[in-house]
Amino acid sequence: MDPEIQKMREVALVYLDRSGGLQQFVHDCKRYNDSKQSYAVYRFIISINPSDIAELDATLGNYILHSPLQAAEIFQSVCFIAIKTLSLIEQLQTEAQISVLLKPTHLPPLPSYVLSLSAHPFNYTSQRFYMSEGIVIAMGTVTKYTQGARFLCTEETCPFSEGRFRYIRVHCPGATESATVRTDFVCSLCSSPLREDMKFRVLGDKQIVEMIDANVLNALKGYSSDKSHFRIQAFTVFLRDELANKMTIGNHYRIIGIPACVQNGLQATACIEVSSVQLCKPNGSSFVSDNFKYLLSLTSSSHWRFTAVLANIFASQVVPPGTYNTLKLAILLSLVQTCEKENADYLDLLIVTSETLIIDRLLNYSLCLLPRGIRHPPSSEIFPSVSKDKHGTGSASIQACSAVLAKGGICYIGDLSLYKKDKLELLQTVLESRTTTVFIPGKKYGEEADQQVTVSVQANFWSYVDVDSSSKKHIQKENFLIGQMDVSLIPANLVDVFGLLIFNESPSSRLSSPLVHHILKKAINPEAMLYKVSQQFRTQDYEEFILFAKNLHVELSSAAEHLIQGYYLASRRVRRDSIHGSTLSASAIKILISLSKAHTKLSLRQTVLEEDALIAILLFESSLTLKHGTSALCIAPNSVFPFDLSDENSLQQRDIYLMQCHHQLLKFIAAYGPGIHININEE
Repeated sequence: MDPEIQKMREVALVYLDRSGGLQQFVHDCKRYNDSKQSYAVYRFIISINPSDIAELDATLGNYILHSPLQAAEIFQSVCFIAIKTLSLIEQLQTEAQISVLLKPTHLPPLPSYVLSLSAHPFNYTSQRFYMSEGIVIAMGTVTKYTQGARFLCTEETCPFSEGRFRYIRVHCPGATESATVRTDFVCSLCSSPLREDMKFRVLGDKQIVEMIDANVLNALKGYSSDKSHFRIQAFTVFLRDELANKMTIGNHYRIIGIPACVQNGLQATACIEVSSVQLCKPNGSSFVSDNFKYLLSLTSSSHWRFTAVLANIFASQVVPPGTYNTLKLAILLSLVQTCEKENADYLDLLIVTSETLIIDRLLNYSLCLLPRGIRHPPSSEIFPSVSKDKHGTGSASIQACSAVLAKGGICYIGDLSLYKKDKLELLQTVLESRTTTVFIPGKKYGEEADQQVTVSVQANFWSYVDVDSSSKKHIQKENFLIGQMDVSLIPANLVDVFGLLIFNESPSSRLSSPLVHHILKKAINPEAMLYKVSQQFRTQDYEEFILFAKNLHVELSSAAEHLIQGYYLASRRVRRDSIHGSTLSASAIKILISLSKAHTKLSLRQTVLEEDALIAILLFESSLTLKHGTSALCIAPNSVFPFDLSDENSLQQRDIYLMQCHHQLLKFIAAYGPGIHININEE
């Protein structure tokens, strides 16, 4: 025996003893032995820390990293000797029956261990471990594959025709089913053909997953300041046995595995046989720029001023400062209210406008401030769909879509009037439940029974409706209430499930000159910084600010909660009719709390105050007025920004106005809120 191989076996045994792997191995052996059943293959998983192995023996460490299949044979030999020496599995006959899977805990943080399909060359023949990252864009259903099989000689007089486990086939990384179980094997003793003993075939679970480089998100934003060019290609990932169903569609994962090339007819597919899967959590920004900190200190005298100035100067690269302030505030609130948690506080926006080009540019710009901002192309599906797996298995594969790829971010679906009725109904269902169900017919995809897979949708949705298009396609109703908008082009139930409905009044009369000048100057020089605030508060500063603000953990104060509940109960009383009952849905409380928390985050605070709740209520009441007409509260359409914010005096006037709105709200609650006691300061 080669002394080097013998030394590596000794080191492997020492490592298993020190790492606790030997104890786990004995436990697995006991499970097999207790079953009293003979298996063709006994499968063992060994967790390997490459750093610890390299410290014990550099040669074995190098073997594991660069020749994992040969390293597995060393551990296989150690395991076989241990089983025979300690009599751990009575049924075991030959070393070939042991299948060892080495699972490294990590790989060295060096470029040579990182696999990227966007880089050349792609070395899929090395048969060693690589690390790769990507987003899951398609997932197949779990099917069966052959882990191992026993073959016998067809010649009856041959000693290997029965009884012994002489010929064992075990699945290797990248191998297809036809490669593992073939019909052209011959006996090494008599050269007769071998046949499989079907009683001893060992089956395992297999799942095929499609992943793609995370850089694809930049390409799906529709607009980006990043002008670099890169190649993006999806790659196939095989999840086997305990790793099946360990991934979720739309999530970002870091994987360690062995690359291979799978031949399917004339087509060759690059794939990775995965050993370990780790979920990549998004990194939040740990700081905000000095200019934002300075602005926060300047506006600290009022809880309303910082967010007002923030909205006023936001997106100055797209629209002049001071325009579309209410819409820009709503966009900022929606941006900071994004996360990848179940049952999160979502904030969807539906904008009614005649300035579709400008609004589209503004939403596109805002979309790019998040890592996961997806502009949905109308030609594709918003929600997951099912297709046949392209690797020849015939099983179903669930394809990701804009809504799933926008997980923890924004899905911008453009003009809502472009979608057909069935798509709008599905959108309404998803906005209500934040889940979508994919139906997989069993007969079509080779399954015995039909399946239903529920996919979580964790994104805010943005859309707009062209008010001119709406008026052209539909005859306007004559029985509109005061303040109500005609959005009859869109089903009323769908309009109701959007958190905020915003009427973006065209600034053609009041602000035509700044807007026209801005558009013309940008057309001449798209890269020009037209305003000083664009240099002081760059796009990158806003990206860092939003990442920091969205990760703040905020708590609702009792005063803010009392104000929201009082407004909700009072509004349910005044907004009702004898036929349909209250027009205020039960989800209104969630939307109000979500708006309040978003304003708190945008203010870089962690406690929701009455001032935050007031802004939330004014925005929500404006939205209700557009949907159902004005109520007894009777607020102005532009109540959040009643004045142009040109100097400190205008900010002071706005504070006074909002305090009056607060007083008016308290009186409204006192008059219409059943059992709500509000302390009104007459002074």
